[in-house]
Amino acid sequence: MTDLPDWSGDEAEITRTVRLPTFMDAIAVVDRVAVVAEEMDHHPDIDIRWRTLTFRCSTHSAGKVTDRDIELARRIDEIVANQS
Repeated sequence: MTDLPDWSGDEAEITRTVRLPTFMDAIAVVDRVAVVAEEMDHHPDIDIRWRTLTFRCSTHSAGKVTDRDIELARRIDEIVANQS
């Protein structure tokens, strides 16, 4: 996970928490992640607390983090970077 420095976790799940300037910025990120998740047919768990978002990625059917989770995490990173 050296190429995902903002993520933490283990082989079961990876997690990233981000704080956006406003609630509406946070919801815009969630909306953009939703589009990507649908395209990939791979969906993160998302916790929304005002302007703080926590993303959790794991392939539940495999019981671990897979390449799909790593790719989704990269895409989430891109979205967050472009929103901030």
